Amino acid sequence: MDERFNRWLLPPLLALLFLLIVYQYVSPACPGAACPRRSPASAARRGGGPEEREEEEEAAAVPRLAAKFPFARGELCRRVRFDMRGRDVIVFLHIQKTGGTTFGRHLVRNIHLEQPCYCRAGQKKCACHRPGGDKDTWLFSRFSTGWSCGLHADWTELTSCVPAAMERRGCAGNRTLRSVPAFQMLQMRSRLSQRLPPPLSGGPASPGHPVCSNTRAGRRNFYYITMLRDPVSRYLSEWKHVQRGATWKTSLHMCDGRSPTPDELPTCYEGDDWSGVSLQEFMDCSYNLASNRQVRMLADLSLVGCYNLTFMNESERNMILLQSAKNNLKNMAFFGLTEFQRKTQYLFERTFNLKFISPFTQFNVTRASNVDIGEDVRQRIEELNFLDVQLYEYAKDLFLQRFQYSKQEEHQKNRLKRREERRLLR
Repeated sequence: MDERFNRWLLPPLLALLFLLIVYQYVSPACPGAACPRRSPASAARRGGGPEEREEEEEAAAVPRLAAKFPFARGELCRRVRFDMRGRDVIVFLHIQKTGGTTFGRHLVRNIHLEQPCYCRAGQKKCACHRPGGDKDTWLFSRFSTGWSCGLHADWTELTSCVPAAMERRGCAGNRTLRSVPAFQMLQMRSRLSQRLPPPLSGGPASPGHPVCSNTRAGRRNFYYITMLRDPVSRYLSEWKHVQRGATWKTSLHMCDGRSPTPDELPTCYEGDDWSGVSLQEFMDCSYNLASNRQVRMLADLSLVGCYNLTFMNESERNMILLQSAKNNLKNMAFFGLTEFQRKTQYLFERTFNLKFISPFTQFNVTRASNVDIGEDVRQRIEELNFLDVQLYEYAKDLFLQRFQYSKQEEHQKNRLKRREERRLLR
């Protein structure tokens, strides 16, 4: 009786086991709509080789930037063969309240050098000599050579002063990379005297502006660098600094061989400083140099008659200043943004093939960020700094495009290296 029962029960059990096995392999992994279906393209990519997977991973690692301004490849490529043992010099244009003090300290204390800068305790300046015992310096900045061209010298002052300042330090044979020939400079001045804006691109490089090609002719090359900051934050930071007693009244403001007269550049206060000034008073002074400071510090002021406001009407003056600042910034060897410390570090290292010892720190809490202002005050500050706002928008787009270009170039180089390694293994 038991044997007949077992014979009758065994076939259904085997059939049930077979159905369970078939269901396990045929049924979907997730019932219903719990798991979304993969697209055929995604499935094909997952099933592709290592090259396809690498391209997909790199595309995710470097998201495409929605560019606002068109730039040529040569304007995005910033790789200079900086010869520290030779005659090359980095010139740091320090704009007030843009994080330049922090970046300047990085240059003298935080770069991995064959011969590090010698910094004495309690002193701001460091001796940055070239490797090999040469007493010549490779860095022209506040923390290496001091204010040799005046307190917070601008682009107009630096490009006319640095060669002579280096000669005074006993460094003969100066030149600026790809300087404009004299006859071309005369043509440029003539064109601007006719109140025409400078060309957007395609013209000769301005004095002091190294380019990616890095022509090696000549004995000394000057590589200009600077830092920029969000105009509203920078303006508020300068106000707080002036409120504490800062004046920068010893700045020379040299242009076309002379300093401005008191009528051309009046002061906003009487006495030794402007301590305790309110934000409203700071904004109400029509000749306050804090307004549009970044444009003025980067433009060639000789193109608009320096500080003589009667040289041309205000609208033309502003247009020329802004375009000149954009061109000079674009053609500089390097510029960084205070709001992007790590990206600034990465691009500097890529540009000059120099490595920092410790990473940059992003300080999101500053004196400017602690100032509580209303939307109407913010709008007023933007109106006072409307040229700086346009310059910063341009600079930020160029900066991020350069970062993306450098990252893509780095990923492509690494991908080719891995392919070569796999080829050798095969």
